[in-house]
Amino acid sequence: MVCVSHHLLLCATPTKALCCPDPELGIASWNRLKQLVRELGLENPAREQGIVLRTKADCLRICAEGPILLIWPDGVIYGGVTAERIERILREHVIGGVPIEAWVVGRNQFGSDTAELWNGGNRPGSDPQA
Repeated sequence: MVCVSHHLLLCATPTKALCCPDPELGIASWNRLKQLVRELGLENPAREQGIVLRTKADCLRICAEGPILLIWPDGVIYGGVTAERIERILREHVIGGVPIEAWVVGRNQFGSDTAELWNGGNRPGSDPQA
């Protein structure tokens, strides 16, 4: 079983363009995120800390300061996530464990057992009895 260390949800190309009115900025941020997750080996199933998942989200309900990046399970929400900022966020926060406070626009406290449930096989929508 593969352990998940983080899930990165990037709201960068919303259909209503409320948080990120420049679609090119959002696309560049998404492409850089994909590239760096691969280059840094964060999606390698053999990674000791667990893999890093990434998802392009249409809306995280923070309709300003986009692109927006939510890092699960930490609950840290970054604003203004340009392609240039992605590498620093990955290196300092995701790998190093230290959020970049100057770029944080919010926090969402997930349940403390959320990561344990996910990594224990009880993924949302799955039947733990199956």
